[in-house]
Amino acid sequence: MSTSTARTLPNSHTEEDGSAVIRVLSYNIRSMRDDTDALARVIAACAPDLVLIQEAPRFFRWRKKLARLARAADLVILSGGGTASGPALLCSLRATVERTEDVLLPLTPGLHRRGFATAVVRFGGARLGVLSCHLSLQADERYAQGGMLLDRLAGMGVEHAVAGGDLNERPQGRTFRRLAEGLTDCWTAEPWGGENTSTPADPHQRIDALFATPGVEVLGCGVPLELPGITGEDLRAATDHLPVLAALRVPATR
Repeated sequence: MSTSTARTLPNSHTEEDGSAVIRVLSYNIRSMRDDTDALARVIAACAPDLVLIQEAPRFFRWRKKLARLARAADLVILSGGGTASGPALLCSLRATVERTEDVLLPLTPGLHRRGFATAVVRFGGARLGVLSCHLSLQADERYAQGGMLLDRLAGMGVEHAVAGGDLNERPQGRTFRRLAEGLTDCWTAEPWGGENTSTPADPHQRIDALFATPGVEVLGCGVPLELPGITGEDLRAATDHLPVLAALRVPATR
């Protein structure tokens, strides 16, 4: 399913009342094992203020690899990577960083270690918590991690936050529904572009998503299929997921 991208997604800017319109991108990059030039072109064309990455490089020289991607997309590393077991955050120089924290989740024997990359940032007069996640393939562990995500957002000490990533579950699943009950599913709130994120060659399911806390206004969210500078060839070559891009209006901090 897709909606017309003829409606322009707002560019980043700060408004007179101190609120900020920002672009947030969530993207599973499969450890940069594919066409990294195509990956950087897709990210740069989205002009994001924040990038919530999943499957960032985690092993040999992972910092160097992630830094190379950030530089190619005109961004900087905010947090995560190997220290969060895969999730990472990139940001533009527009962001003022208050703090970052990489969180390792409880390890279930025999399953992959999971984590969260988190930060608190400011854009103009707006203060925002950010969390990138890649939830478990195993249903019970995934549900528990969804609860940990909600708890982590509640404990960040901010009124407004955005979270997103690869949920490894469709919207009908109980973990996805758990998140959508407490947060705003950005695609559902204001669909823009494409819906399904997996796979680039055959987009048939939505397993990647962005969520916002109440009070954050969603101006548009979806897969940037027709954004200027993005081609189908690059989307298919970059990685095994499609990205999710949202424009959000974050109120000024009171």
